[in-house]
Amino acid sequence: MTEEKFIHDSQTVLKFIQCYCDNEHFKSGKTKNFIRLNYKSRDLKEEIHYELCPKCEETLKYSYLKLQECPHDEKPSCRKCPQPCYDKPQWKLLAKIMRYSGMRFGVLRIRKFFSGFKKSA
Repeated sequence: MTEEKFIHDSQTVLKFIQCYCDNEHFKSGKTKNFIRLNYKSRDLKEEIHYELCPKCEETLKYSYLKLQECPHDEKPSCRKCPQPCYDKPQWKLLAKIMRYSGMRFGVLRIRKFFSGFKKSA
């Protein structure tokens, strides 16, 4: 996996977890924090900033750790991976988060698309 792909995948996982946390745990005590990205023992100049509840922060850190350890040169999606590295409970939780956030992002994209028609009409 290239560094660019690693950065992109790290940011994508954060977006999905952030969306889920913002909508499901909006009353939980969230803290602002960041992760400085490291890939294959190299410090990258990228940081990902987030504001998550403790449970979602733990999920993000777990996902980031697994992404760092991914042995594949051409990284498949975790769902299609022949050698899944996630433990079953975390895999189920992340699948739930991805499903929820994916639906939410899809609805937002559709709304944005149709709001363009209202402005031009």
